[in-house]
Amino acid sequence: MTGAAHEARGNSRAAGFTLIELLVTSTIAALIFAGLGGVIRASVEAKTAVEDRLAVMQDAQFAMERMVRAVSNSRRLLLPLADRASTGWPEHIREQTVPASPPVGGSTLATAVLAVTLPAYSDLDFDGFPDADNDRDGLIDEDVGTDAVYDFEDGLYLIDDDGDGLVDESISSDDDEFGGFSGEDPLNGVDDDGDGSIDEDPPADANGDGCAGRCGVDDDGDGSIDEGSVADDDEDGAADEDYYDAVVFYLDVGTLRERTPVPWDETGAGGITARDFLTSAIAAGVTRVRFERIPASTGGLPLIDITLELTSAGGESISLNRRVRVGGAL
Repeated sequence: MTGAAHEARGNSRAAGFTLIELLVTSTIAALIFAGLGGVIRASVEAKTAVEDRLAVMQDAQFAMERMVRAVSNSRRLLLPLADRASTGWPEHIREQTVPASPPVGGSTLATAVLAVTLPAYSDLDFDGFPDADNDRDGLIDEDVGTDAVYDFEDGLYLIDDDGDGLVDESISSDDDEFGGFSGEDPLNGVDDDGDGSIDEDPPADANGDGCAGRCGVDDDGDGSIDEGSVADDDEDGAADEDYYDAVVFYLDVGTLRERTPVPWDETGAGGITARDFLTSAIAAGVTRVRFERIPASTGGLPLIDITLELTSAGGESISLNRRVRVGGAL
């Protein structure tokens, strides 16, 4: 072999790869890329899971804060009711899950519901008066009627008040949906009907003392005492004109909803009643809600223990728990 031929052959080997070398290189590259692909996929999945969890956490915190704010700024807890020895289920605990959990005892349907009177910060029509001040006299909830929430139903309209699985099953002025009795528990700090709850079903004469306003007291500061109808609880010349405006939180399948009363004729039925309200979804993907009424040890306003669980479509689950006193922020 001439020197020129030998040199050309050497240059050919230096300029390229053999078939075996190409195969080995390709195999190594494929393994490297496969590994990188797995790392990238794992990183993307981890990022998605973190984002999913953060989104669920934000939704849960928003809904929880809505409930806590309403309870802590309210003057009265409407639901859950206190436990009654005569019923076969715990009325002070209202719990509901998705999928549905079986009802307890004699109840026919497990439903979670929390209701408080409308806080004074709500002024949806921007007229300078709290929406809860129905008669615009500067006072709130001071002249309720026999139908304390003014919705023409027993308890709260479309709500299972006593946890028996039934809705609006009694007479329209039976505010606690129990026994078909009306006005048996006046506003006097006493459990008059022995059902465990206090002042939950007032009569038109809200404190039951047989006088306009409070007996022997000049309620409206006009110099006269006990003038007017016994149903005129604030002695202003009108009766039953300042009812309880109920804010209601309840689980609708997998959506937690907030029902807020409005100071305008939302139904178009003429006039403003407790049936005029707006309903908004405050959390989706809810898998568990639990409201527990806890009596105050000193006999004051009760506490509410709230548990809220959300689960995303990706399976990320968040559970929050807060305990708040009714009116604690007032």
